[in-house]
Amino acid sequence: MSPVPEEALRELGRTEGGAEALRLLVRDQHTRRLVLLRALLDAAADIPPARRPPGALARLRDDWALLEAAERADRTAVRTVLLYPLAGPWAQRCLHGLTTGAPDGGDSPELRADLDHFGALAASAAIRARLPFTGRLTGRCGVLALPTLGALRTGRDEPVPVDVTLRGAELTLRPADAAPVTVRLDAESADAAVDAPVARSGDPRWLPVLALPPVRPGAAPVPLDDIDPYRTAGTGAARHGLSAVTRLDARHRTAWARSWAEVEPLLRTGGPYRAEETATLLHCLVPLAPPPGSTPAGGGPAQCSGTRREAFGAVLTSRPATAAAFASTLVHELQHTKLAALAALTPLHHEDAAPRHFAPWRSDPRPFDGLLQGAYSHIALADHWQRLALAADRLAVRDQAWAEHARTHEQVGAVLPVLAGSGALTREGRVLVNEMIAVYHRLADHPPPPGHRARAASYVRTARMIWRQRNAT
Repeated sequence: MSPVPEEALRELGRTEGGAEALRLLVRDQHTRRLVLLRALLDAAADIPPARRPPGALARLRDDWALLEAAERADRTAVRTVLLYPLAGPWAQRCLHGLTTGAPDGGDSPELRADLDHFGALAASAAIRARLPFTGRLTGRCGVLALPTLGALRTGRDEPVPVDVTLRGAELTLRPADAAPVTVRLDAESADAAVDAPVARSGDPRWLPVLALPPVRPGAAPVPLDDIDPYRTAGTGAARHGLSAVTRLDARHRTAWARSWAEVEPLLRTGGPYRAEETATLLHCLVPLAPPPGSTPAGGGPAQCSGTRREAFGAVLTSRPATAAAFASTLVHELQHTKLAALAALTPLHHEDAAPRHFAPWRSDPRPFDGLLQGAYSHIALADHWQRLALAADRLAVRDQAWAEHARTHEQVGAVLPVLAGSGALTREGRVLVNEMIAVYHRLADHPPPPGHRARAASYVRTARMIWRQRNAT
């Protein structure tokens, strides 16, 4: 029996997903995160002493005990930290370090840093739970990061011990050989602005995690995290010239907030499920630096964005130029989040991972799974842009929306035959693809103006020709 109810599967196949379908994905991902954390503790206990950093197991057990005590005090607060999207990349990397070991057979500096970060997670959980405690953490590479809260600048690249004390709503951080820093904890507000952090201090050494207001009433604020040390670690972004923003200045924070304030109406216009899936699935935005060559003279892409399977709930993106671009980025990237979570629940296909398929949105050959992911996100975009076009009351807005719809709809049409013709789709995968095909045909009931259709068809033909020349097929 499939772990995904038929109706939920069909909803997700239409790139929709009601509240229950989304909760199913979230519950499964959260369960996987907690199992991963338990596996990490077990792996640390099993690691040979020669490969274990000195004192690591005892510290890990102490950190786990602090987590358990914090959970007894406030379970919701602790889950906010443990289920934070960026704890996922750390947990996978740490588990990999514990189970593979250093090449020379000894412990590695990276593993020591990863294990130290578990202490910072436990401390952050205790701080959010308002559990009084005193402990010692280690700052590295100039900062001590407290996930979901902020970071202390130590000013030194080498490891720096930092004594941490929580009493009531006052957090005291005492780095070795430096004056202490006092941080005040506030209740998280649903009306928080971008400059209203949960943990604030007048000391410039404290860098708070900022948060954008909830996308709709009743949802949680969305952290705009330019601090967490694992936010792009292991993504391979540097190979493509991409990097995380090191710190947003006041001008950029204002620009993010201005675009964000206009996103929710666009999501509502772009489909009945878009605001709901954003409120349910988006738990963190990681600001990226603009892509290389993105200046007007450079001619490069204006924006870059992505998701990470191990960071469920995070969207990584450079700052979109407009609110419309921001909304479409969320629509695009959250489809990847949904489909990856669905595929973790139930296999969708048994195709191999060989990169052989043409995708009009990429210049390189794509594996079947990448083709499915791309088609899924692009058909959601085609639906989103069509709804915006039909609702627009200004010619310029309507014209842009029709252009984007025509392009994405034509791109999906170019790859659907490959997906539909695969004999390696599972039953669930076949239902998913059939629903995608139904959406594709439904969208054709409201075609764009002929000029947009012709330009989109020419765009895809040209992309295919260039792809064939480049890949010699």
